Amino acid sequence: MRGAELFAGCGGLAMGLSRIGVEHAAMVEWDADAVATVEHNKKRQIGHVAKWPIEKKDIRTVDWKPFCGTLDLISGGPPCQPFGIGGKKLGHEDERDMWPEAVRAIREACPDVFVFENVRNLASPTFRPYLDWVIACLRRPDAERRQDESHAEHLARLTAMRRPRAYDVIWQVVNAADYGAPQIRHRVIIQGLSRAFGVPPEPLTPTHSRDRLLWDQFVTGEYWKRHGITAPTTPDDSRDEARIAALKKLKEPPALKAWVTLRDAIQGLGEPNGKGNHTHQPGARTYPGHTGSPLDLPSKALKAGDHGVPGGENMIRFADDTVRYLTLREAARLVGLPDDFEFTRSWTESMRQLGNAVPAKLAEEIGRHVKAQLNDARARQAASIAAE
Repeated sequence: MRGAELFAGCGGLAMGLSRIGVEHAAMVEWDADAVATVEHNKKRQIGHVAKWPIEKKDIRTVDWKPFCGTLDLISGGPPCQPFGIGGKKLGHEDERDMWPEAVRAIREACPDVFVFENVRNLASPTFRPYLDWVIACLRRPDAERRQDESHAEHLARLTAMRRPRAYDVIWQVVNAADYGAPQIRHRVIIQGLSRAFGVPPEPLTPTHSRDRLLWDQFVTGEYWKRHGITAPTTPDDSRDEARIAALKKLKEPPALKAWVTLRDAIQGLGEPNGKGNHTHQPGARTYPGHTGSPLDLPSKALKAGDHGVPGGENMIRFADDTVRYLTLREAARLVGLPDDFEFTRSWTESMRQLGNAVPAKLAEEIGRHVKAQLNDARARQAASIAAE
């Protein structure tokens, strides 16, 4: 698949898509530090990254029309700060809102399929009307909002249109842990497929589950044996006790794979040794609402904000309730970047990039899903043409 990526960041989404065969014809990012991170790893010829055509550009200056007819896929994660729970929640009034630019890219580049991701809060009651507007615009990207038209008026006009849509579009909220990422990270995923194929896109279905992890931990004990440690008598989260009791009554294990835990993700790294971004960061402490991530669940979502240092949740919480900050190498494992992928900026700046990154494993599953749908749609189209 030939793709282009908007708002590329340090490359979490691009890494996952590259791993399933997407070749990027363009990658655009405005943040200088994120671009420098990618460029550093590109010069070092890191797998997949070496081929990324990253450019530091203001997305508003990019002309996508030359790409029309050449792209299978457009992907990206428009800045989430206007909609995040930790920000000012200005939505479309925030100057960082780039959803109109995402729509323009689809309008001008006319890809066969597109995928966008954003924070779960975009689907909250506060921002749901704006999400509805975004979806309507992506279905009919050629019907631009008029200068004197409010978002609500534009949505009403788009909804009332009788002419066919350009794209079938669906959205859903997913948890990255349900797709093999070692992070509990809830995101809105938007998929669009050209109506020329006559087949609507289908939602993602989970591949991993909490129940299977609890089965491996507290029914068979296989998880603890694999890690060579003594099984605890109770789960870290007391709310899981009822689920474990129910699981013990089952004759067969849950069908899906087990969630990948923080312990799974950082296995083999050992204690921070100052090498390869595996360096101790002092100052970790707990406070109400910020207690760190237990080892035997997927980590809490890495945070990119400036609340605490940053977010207060980029910590490991050990069995004795002591905490320490994740090293950059550990955080990169949680995102799914390879161990030879380096960060040259400060811990805080690099953690901001990692906190903004789409977990590569989630991106892989999205890419695999979208690729299969596109291949199936093309096959049906070819069969229909042949039958005529």
